[in-house]
Amino acid sequence: MAKAKTQYSCTECGASSPKWQGQCPGCGQWNTLVEAVVETAAPAGRNFAALGGASGLQMLAEIRPREEPRQPTGVEEFDRVLGGGLVAGGVVLIGGDPGIGKSTLLLQALARLAQASENVLYVSGEESGEQVALRARRLQLDVGRMQLLAEINLEKILATLVKLRPAVAVIDSIQTVWSDAMQSAPGSVAQVRECAAQLTRFAKQSGTCVILVGHVTKEGSLAGPRVLEHMVDTVLYFEGDTHSSFRLVRAVKNRFGAVNELGVFAMTEKGLRGVANPSALFLSQHSLDVAGSCVLCTQEGTRPLLVEIQALVDASQAPSPRRLTVGLEQNRLAMLLAVLHRHAGISCYDQDVFVNAVGGVKIAEPAADLAVLLAIVSSLRNKPLPGKLVVFGEVGLAGEIRPAPRGQERLKEAAKLGFSHAIVPKANAPRAAIKGIEVIALDRVEQAIEQMRAW
Repeated sequence: MAKAKTQYSCTECGASSPKWQGQCPGCGQWNTLVEAVVETAAPAGRNFAALGGASGLQMLAEIRPREEPRQPTGVEEFDRVLGGGLVAGGVVLIGGDPGIGKSTLLLQALARLAQASENVLYVSGEESGEQVALRARRLQLDVGRMQLLAEINLEKILATLVKLRPAVAVIDSIQTVWSDAMQSAPGSVAQVRECAAQLTRFAKQSGTCVILVGHVTKEGSLAGPRVLEHMVDTVLYFEGDTHSSFRLVRAVKNRFGAVNELGVFAMTEKGLRGVANPSALFLSQHSLDVAGSCVLCTQEGTRPLLVEIQALVDASQAPSPRRLTVGLEQNRLAMLLAVLHRHAGISCYDQDVFVNAVGGVKIAEPAADLAVLLAIVSSLRNKPLPGKLVVFGEVGLAGEIRPAPRGQERLKEAAKLGFSHAIVPKANAPRAAIKGIEVIALDRVEQAIEQMRAW
C-alpha cells in the first residue's frame, strides 16, 4: 500500500503547508499548523450541466417557512440558553474545561427526556458503560428508558443511529470519534472535521437532534478546526471556575435563538441545578459600604443581570504600573484610564489598577465602562459609593456616555432587587418614572465624577 501523503493545515484559516512551521503563512497565527492526510480530489470531467438541471431551484418569495417546534429538556436554564429547547435536526456543540460539568448536564437532560417517553441515545467515547452508570447512580437519575452506546467508530455509531432513529443523540466527545475512511488518528483535524460533517448530515436528513461535546484548548477555545463551529447550529460554552460551585453556560452562536444567552447553574451532590435569581451570585454582601465597589446592570441575551464590579487602585512599586482585569477586557481598561485622565483630570499613571467582576462572570459588553470608571475613582479616593446605586453606560473616547441597549429592562430589574438610585446615559432616561428608583441621566464622564463628589 502506498504511503499516505500528509500536509500541515492551519486550524484557524485552513491554509496548508508542505512542512511544519511555527507561524501560519496564511493568517500569521502561531502554533496552529496540524498534520493531516491529503485527501484525493474528485475525478475531472464531470457533467456539471446535468447536475445543475436536477437542483432544487426555488424562488425565495415563494418559500413558506414553518415554525420549528421545540423539545424542552426539562432543565430550565439549559432550555433558556438553547432558545426554548432542542430543535429536530439541529446540531449543538458544547465545550468547556475538563470536569466543569458537560457530561453531567447532558446526562441529566437525556434522563428527563427519557422519562418523557422520548427515544434518546447517549454515545460515550471517553467512558465505559459502567462509569456512566455510576455517575447516573450518584446523581440519582431515573435512566430506565435511556439507551447507551460505548463506541468511538463513526460507522458503527451511524449504523446504530439509523437503526434506532432517536429524537436526541449525545456524542461525548467528538474528538474521540474516528472514521475508517480517514487514515489519521482520532482527534486530528481531518478526523474531527469528517466525523462532525457525517453526524451533521445524518441530523439534517433524519430529524435527530445531535449534541456534540467538544474539548477546549488551554486558551479556552474549542479544539479542532474552526470550521467545526460553522458546521453546527448552536455553540455553547461552559464558563466558571471548576473550584467554585457555580457554572455558567453561554450561547455564542444559535441559529434558532438569541446569542450571548446565559444559563446559571449550581453544582450540587445531585448534579447541576438552575439558579432562580442569578444576580444574587454576583453581588457581594458587605455589612458596610466599601470603596472601590460599584454595581453594574449588564444584559446577557434577554436577561438583565446585576454584577458587582470591584476595583483596587494602589501606589505602584515598579516602574511600569500593572493593569489587570478578571472577567473584563484588559485593553479596554487602559483606554478608560486614558479617558479618565483626559476628560476628568484624574491620573493613575503611578498606580496599579486591578478590576474584578464578582462571581467569575465574563462581561464583554461596553456598557460596563461607566461602572468600571466609578469603581476606580471610588478606590483611588477611598470614598464608597451608595450601597443601593446601580450603573451602566458605554464611555467614548471623547468623554461622552453612550446609551446601552434595553435600558428600561435593566432599570426595572434593578428596582425589583431593591436598588434606589441609578446613573445611566442620558439617552436611556425613562420617559415615565419607574417606581422605587431615582434615575440620574448624564451625558459626560466629568458629570458622573461630579455626582460622586456630591455624595
